[in-house]
Amino acid sequence: MAEFNTPLILGDLHLKNRIIMAPLTRCRATDDRVPTPMMAEYYAQRASSGLIISEATVISEEANGYRNTPGLFTDAQVQGWKKVTEAVHAQEGLIVAQLWHVGRVSDPELLNGETPVSASAVQQAGHVSLLRPKRGYVVPRPLEIAEIKNIVEQYKNAAIRAKDAGFDGVELHAANGYLIDQFLQSKTNLREDEYGGSVENRTRLLLEVVDALIEVWGAGRVGVHLAPRGDEHDMGDDAPRETFGYVMEQLGKRQIAFFFTREYLAEDSISEEMKARSGGVPYIANMRLSRADALELLASGKADAVSFGKAYIANPDLYERLLVNAPLNELQLENMIGTDVAEGYIDYPSMKNKFGSGRSTY
Repeated sequence: MAEFNTPLILGDLHLKNRIIMAPLTRCRATDDRVPTPMMAEYYAQRASSGLIISEATVISEEANGYRNTPGLFTDAQVQGWKKVTEAVHAQEGLIVAQLWHVGRVSDPELLNGETPVSASAVQQAGHVSLLRPKRGYVVPRPLEIAEIKNIVEQYKNAAIRAKDAGFDGVELHAANGYLIDQFLQSKTNLREDEYGGSVENRTRLLLEVVDALIEVWGAGRVGVHLAPRGDEHDMGDDAPRETFGYVMEQLGKRQIAFFFTREYLAEDSISEEMKARSGGVPYIANMRLSRADALELLASGKADAVSFGKAYIANPDLYERLLVNAPLNELQLENMIGTDVAEGYIDYPSMKNKFGSGRSTY
């Protein structure tokens, strides 16, 4: 019966425990998307987790939807990430790079005046995150076939740079309404070519990218991040069980290291079905998990590992706190995103120097 401190093998990744640090966008890289020394300290503080999945990292400048998110497309970015991976490894931790293209979840102001791209010309509801003055999303431009092939190559190049930067593997961000998800789900993919229509066609881009990542890393160091609820960025699918089940069948054939779902626990959750359809790809559960939820998921074998996001912002030693059911530091919203100060980033206390006070939810 697995517990928090039970070691785990995910493909070629050997984890010391089953607590995963979820990817967390903090917008703290330089204007040129280079990771900073403070980012290296932040990740090193959290290296007692079994695995760190890095914050989403863009594969090109045109892939971005937010200022100051890190990239993996220049030599300077590689050098910045090297400091991060070296710091994590010095603490005997593991870290994989999450590779990202936002697609339509952007704005011309962030793209040198260019229109954001997507599978189809389907406008997202809501307002662009973090930009002021506040404005709605524009209608995206559907990608041409040649552009899609170029994006696959950009993912491959980013995977090569991730290896150069010293990461232990990569995770494809195919969730939360970003580009890969826009191709995958029927609400945002109205194409009539080989990338649209049937579930096989809508899954094509995801699998082409996964195959490119496997070519660089081997299947045992590649993971995929999915969001079957479609509850971020105005997403939706006519038949999520069919769509995500097919995805998992195909990922199972490739024997990838893991899949990660952003799906809160409820009667209509399908992550367990996805694991079954995969034929055994290890599953990392995430979203609004309590300590009790996490223990039950591991003990029952429903999940192979459990992941926490916001709790890791405020608790660098979250793994140790979970083990002994210690109280948590309170999350401070000030400076949570988009600043370059230490406060609210690397100054949260660990149990070694001070007990935090807080709630028992994670």
